[in-house]
Amino acid sequence: MRGALSWPFLRLYGLTVLYFSANSILNVIIPLKGDSLGASNTEIGIIMGAYLFTTMLFRPWAGHIIGQRGPVQMLRAILIINGIALILYTFTGLEGYFIARALQGTCTAFFSMALQLGIIDALPEKERSQGISLYSLFASIPNVIGPLLAVGIWQSGNMSSFTWTMLAIVVFTGAAGFSIRIDRSQGADSKPAVQRQPFFRSFAELFSNPYLFRSSILMLIASVIFGAITTFIPLYAAEIPSGNAAVYLMLQAGTIVAARFYLRKKIPSDGKWHSGYMMLIMLLVAASSLGVGMSSSFSFGAILFYMSACLMGISQALLYPTLTTYLSFVLPQANRNVLLGLFIAMADLGVSLGSAAMGPLVDLTSYSYMYLICSILGALMIAVAYNRRGEVSTGTS
Repeated sequence: MRGALSWPFLRLYGLTVLYFSANSILNVIIPLKGDSLGASNTEIGIIMGAYLFTTMLFRPWAGHIIGQRGPVQMLRAILIINGIALILYTFTGLEGYFIARALQGTCTAFFSMALQLGIIDALPEKERSQGISLYSLFASIPNVIGPLLAVGIWQSGNMSSFTWTMLAIVVFTGAAGFSIRIDRSQGADSKPAVQRQPFFRSFAELFSNPYLFRSSILMLIASVIFGAITTFIPLYAAEIPSGNAAVYLMLQAGTIVAARFYLRKKIPSDGKWHSGYMMLIMLLVAASSLGVGMSSSFSFGAILFYMSACLMGISQALLYPTLTTYLSFVLPQANRNVLLGLFIAMADLGVSLGSAAMGPLVDLTSYSYMYLICSILGALMIAVAYNRRGEVSTGTS
């Protein structure tokens, strides 16, 4: 593997597209289906949040196991369990959806950790940010088409097309995953470093390691906002004049894809904390959430709504790969995999809270008020991103 765009990496990115394609459809179908069955926003939020809440619980353990055994031998089992989860959606109700989301979350914990740790270990330091950014890019590609496909399926009133779509995704993802071969010499499945620090002791570093703590807080709060957008936009868009959830989600996803590709070389890959850069990203998060919240109050709200989608897409495109790359440099090698798993778990927890915690807030107030609260949270994170001393982190890579 001699570059982030070499053939072995492209095969992994292709598998990533297939794996996450189902979720881009489910993120729209589940809220709409739940609403049609009379579920409250709280219930819909819990079902949606179950996916990444489960992912959060398994991330650190996944990082530990993958660090010991390598990723490839678990890939087939992951794809089989994920296939079972997708099939559950085709013949069950809300209770079955909850179980399926939990199964999906468990699989995603191992799948994404395996690919990201493989990328980090295989690429030279100066290309790490590109590799992580491209992985995130390909994970986002399904969100460009998925929402429109989901709305088309829903509006047709023929859920058999939903069943066939899920089955097709299961078959193609399985075929692609079972054919993946990664030689140990390629790095992604090479023998990992020995985990010298006990597994559970690593959890204390979430609070004691200042680099990990600050990055995790930023990722957690931003992810709360991202989760609230993903879960409730399909329902909130109806309150906006000329607003369309599928268009919003496609614009957001398209911006993520474009930004992660064209700006991938601009993402820092030097192990330093760039305060101005991080503050700008958090400003975009806050501004985009504020724009979404205010969209229903104006006759031209749709313009503000769609502009906010682009701002949200840029912030999503930059935040995750920037922080992940930074931590890959500054975290101690002895337990880096577990600590990266903890960090990514904070992103999962945030998205889950954006669904489960913001749902009750919507039931008590309104969608607009909820998004305004999110914008305030994002604005507070600008101060967290500021590093007064401008210190340079020099952890062991």
